[in-house]
Amino acid sequence: PQVMLSRSHPGFMAKLFAQEVPEVYDGVIEIRAAARDAGSRAKMAVLSNDSSIDPVGACVGMRGSRVQAVVAELQGEKIDIIQWNNDEPTFIVNALAPAEVSKVVLDEEADRVEVVVPDEQLSLAIGRRGQNVRLASQLTGWQIDIITESQDSERRQREFTERTGLFQEALDVDEVIAQLLVTEGFATVEDLAYADPYEVSEIEGFDEETAEELQARAREFLDKKAAELDAKRVELGVEDGVLQVPGVTLAIAVALGEGGVKTVEDLADLATDEIRGGYEVKNGERVKVPGVLESFNLAQEDAELLILQARVAAGWIDASELPQPEPEEFEDGEFAEGEYDPDQVFGDAPAETEANAGGSDETEVLAEDDSEPSNA
Repeated sequence: PQVMLSRSHPGFMAKLFAQEVPEVYDGVIEIRAAARDAGSRAKMAVLSNDSSIDPVGACVGMRGSRVQAVVAELQGEKIDIIQWNNDEPTFIVNALAPAEVSKVVLDEEADRVEVVVPDEQLSLAIGRRGQNVRLASQLTGWQIDIITESQDSERRQREFTERTGLFQEALDVDEVIAQLLVTEGFATVEDLAYADPYEVSEIEGFDEETAEELQARAREFLDKKAAELDAKRVELGVEDGVLQVPGVTLAIAVALGEGGVKTVEDLADLATDEIRGGYEVKNGERVKVPGVLESFNLAQEDAELLILQARVAAGWIDASELPQPEPEEFEDGEFAEGEYDPDQVFGDAPAETEANAGGSDETEVLAEDDSEPSNA
């Protein structure tokens, strides 16, 4: 047997710190994550199990003596030591240091995060040849997209204008009413049509009668749009059975028909790249190949599930072969919907209660960096 040692593995750097830092060796300080561009730069996230010990300072050492010993062993590789944080947005902000971050928007379904930085911080956040953002992605496990504050502002203004125009056309209302709806968070006609009536009637200047009329117009618009899409689906020759596949909407059925996918078997026979788009090499060049549903921005898992559902509908596989959702895990004190904590139900009523409305899969937070990284 042979023992192979990799000096480029992040674990090698972690072991060097365990050798140089007694607190790491003893387990008082944990190295929770590490990412390396071997020979150039590395990032390491640390956490202290003792509140009296600063994990970053302990790893750096007096006048940088400890971290410099590791740097010397790695032939001058620069090391950023940051504070690990259980809060994902905060951890991402820390990981992108030394760049400043204005805002973080998480898309948990796609495992992506959009980070907004000041315009003058863009090059620092990305790093030379994308090194900083690449290492931060490896460290946090999130795919990080970086945009500037001006780009974010322009996009928001563009989205506001587009949504305002959409509501004006769909509901036949003036610009002021359309802008009020957008300002209150309604992004699509579907959002308005299926919202609780009180959410619409509570908008300043609206009453129950106005809300009822707007929602009626929204549903009428959606019904008309659905009829047009269904007529186009029939014209394209897409079979009714395709609509029975879970996950296939009228808009998706039309897009499939435009891509030549007209039967359940056609859909079942597709590969994920044919749905989402991909690349192939032609004459030695990497060429983009569009997918039939590329405009829908389906995640890899959603595209795979759509194909599997079609294969079940086609009788190619059994429904038991579909991936099963993982059961939710609850920490102590957490309860699933419909369950309750007896102590809370039968105990004394608290003096004050706070209501926190439920959010969506996409979470937006303002960045607050709770620690400065240490660079070596």
